[in-house]
Amino acid sequence: MHVAFVASECVPFSKTGGLADVVGALPKALAAQGHQVSVYLPRYRQTHLSDAKTVVRSITIPFDDRYRFGSVVTSGNQAGVQYYFVDYPPFFDREALYGTSSGDYPDNAERFALFCRGVLEAAKILGAPQIFHCHDWQTALVPVLLRTQYAEDPALRDVATVFTIHNMGYQGVFPPEILPLLTLPWDLFTISKMEFFGNVNFLKGALVYSDFITTVSRKYAQEIQTTEFGFGLEGVLRNRGATVSGILNGVDYEEWSPQTDKYIVAHYSPQNLEGKRKCKQDLLAAYGMASADARLPLIGIVSRFAAQKGFDLIAQIMDRLAREELTMVALGSGDREYEEMFLRLQKQFPHKTAVRVAYDNALAHKIEAGSDMFLMPSRYEPCGLNQIYSLKYGTVPIVRATGGLDDTIEPWDARTGKGTGFKFADYNGEALLLTIKQALQAFRDDSSWQSLMRNGMGKDFSWNASAREYVRVYERVRQARAAAAS
Repeated sequence: MHVAFVASECVPFSKTGGLADVVGALPKALAAQGHQVSVYLPRYRQTHLSDAKTVVRSITIPFDDRYRFGSVVTSGNQAGVQYYFVDYPPFFDREALYGTSSGDYPDNAERFALFCRGVLEAAKILGAPQIFHCHDWQTALVPVLLRTQYAEDPALRDVATVFTIHNMGYQGVFPPEILPLLTLPWDLFTISKMEFFGNVNFLKGALVYSDFITTVSRKYAQEIQTTEFGFGLEGVLRNRGATVSGILNGVDYEEWSPQTDKYIVAHYSPQNLEGKRKCKQDLLAAYGMASADARLPLIGIVSRFAAQKGFDLIAQIMDRLAREELTMVALGSGDREYEEMFLRLQKQFPHKTAVRVAYDNALAHKIEAGSDMFLMPSRYEPCGLNQIYSLKYGTVPIVRATGGLDDTIEPWDARTGKGTGFKFADYNGEALLLTIKQALQAFRDDSSWQSLMRNGMGKDFSWNASAREYVRVYERVRQARAAAAS
């Protein structure tokens, strides 16, 4: 089967978040199972290609009353996956992928509409897939265009579409005047298609026109059909309920494993945990806390500092938490109030709390390996990857029971010796503090704690199982598309 991924980012070429990790790993897992896989991406300034080769010299794309001309380059085949990059420097040769600290780029609708049209035109030349697998609002116009302006195109009319939602909070909402600018027909501007409270909603268009919709965990697939988590599109998703499914993200254990991790000071395994003690000492030293008591439980945080990630709850309890018998390190950036909260606590409790306001991949690995516990109290979390990394590193997750966090973490029961972490349901600071205290209490029993660690380290969240689930979805939509055509 030939599957073409369409996404706005993918490691190692471009990244702002977990989407890039998924698009970097899932195609390789599908290729390993014998499928033909292509990946289409924008060519950003940050996209470094050592062996770039132009494969489509010119693509003509209509915009408003004039044309724009782009090209497609490839970096060749890697691990059985063919990568293509839509190259249009006026839109993609910029400081960042989506915007700067002052906000999103004002022409993001035009940028990613051009990308989507470029993908369709390139596929007609390079070979149409059987499935376009699109990711998030930046690629939402692919299914819209396929079922409207390209509906009678003989090269593409039989191609099926799968659309994956990585975060319902980001939808691509623009003023209605964007439709003629992008040469899209006004009949899309209806409540049953792309109209959304007087604006045009790209994500809604994909939900209406895609053959199948997936999201990145089973629980999140249910949550986004509710008012609390649907961000205004829950009704559209409920109408498509028979074609909505949650498939849990996998992780890349070649990068995230304490037995092989190139960023940590010592390797370890479930059979020999000694290296984790050295990793803890190394982590404390990296934060300038070498004199801290290494016998105290160490809580790690790697996150965007935002209310969605539960930092409003952390703020409610942080002063009390800092007085517990523990140490805490945090890595990330985001809302200024939460950055300042950690900086204040670091100044107030320099031997117990430390923060690095930055993105640092090497330090993130050290936190996973050196911490005893990992904190993720998210308001909502479509899948989450850090809690899965934490399991493999024997770093016990403390999470809120939402989305992928609920799907991946089993509550610890000291009586039975079963479970992999600690989780709470009610979204309030007191519930979070109580759950952290339960973890601190459990940490005092070293033998029991090691059983808990090993439970998590024994879990397998590799991409193989998830890839097989996606193949079943692809087969389903191919059959449905064939039946519709006949």
